[in-house]
Amino acid sequence: MPGIKAELVGGPATLSEVDRRREVVDLGEQVKINTGAGYEHFSHNGQFDTVSGEKVAVFAWTGRTRVAE
Repeated sequence: MPGIKAELVGGPATLSEVDRRREVVDLGEQVKINTGAGYEHFSHNGQFDTVSGEKVAVFAWTGRTRVAE
């Protein structure tokens, strides 16, 4: 099954452009990225954008959680 192209917006400025572009399987699932001692969470809110002529789903930053010690 081919993935859905997604772009992550918001969150820490330290996330690279490579980290912000990815493929997802389900628009209803959160994207969780490991960043140091925590995770950045992104959710799709129904918005789409066009990047380089391709339609991509926009996932907005919803918060950060820390890794339990």
